[in-house]
Amino acid sequence: MIRVNNLYLRYTREFYALFNINMEIEDGESVAFVGEDESGKTSLLRIFAKLEKLTKGEIYIKDIPIEKVNYKEDISAGYVPSKPVFFEKKSVYENLKYILKVWGYSENEIESKINDAIIEYSLEKIKDTKVKDLTLDEKYILSLIRLTFRELDLLMVDNIFDKMNETVFEVASKLIKSLQKKNTTLIVATTKESVANMFCKRKIYFKDGSIVDKL
Repeated sequence: MIRVNNLYLRYTREFYALFNINMEIEDGESVAFVGEDESGKTSLLRIFAKLEKLTKGEIYIKDIPIEKVNYKEDISAGYVPSKPVFFEKKSVYENLKYILKVWGYSENEIESKINDAIIEYSLEKIKDTKVKDLTLDEKYILSLIRLTFRELDLLMVDNIFDKMNETVFEVASKLIKSLQKKNTTLIVATTKESVANMFCKRKIYFKDGSIVDKL
């Protein structure tokens, strides 16, 4: 599904965030990017999510060059960043309604899907709360719930686990596992080997912008 050849990402003339990255990730595979903060794993996920442009090299997703990939038509992808993205001044309900509109659902489908989510994930108490008033953990959970509205070919989760308490971690884990269908490719970026072992069968280690054999 994903093929990376000789990838470089440079922010300044002197500083490479990523240096000569090569990898292949198969359809349905679960892979962890493991490394300390600023080791390069988030930068690579952001390139996969088309939030950063690579400086040099090639990435193919389903044999399509990444610059030509359309995440609405070619592949269904979900990205949970370490800094959640919402309309902060709008309510939980309004945020969910917006994304369903973007994905092309009818008004009746939108109402049905949101009501089902409110019941299934116990959102009744916060559905009218502005997102800016949620905790970071609640935003992470909401980011994952938002992705349950569609089937994903690719799920990317970026380092959301470091400061989660045990209860929130358990909820997040169940959501991630429910999102990972048989053919869903999962990439988890984390600083913790224990997290990598929980979700993924293969680990790729990052250090100072490069892939290394071990940390």
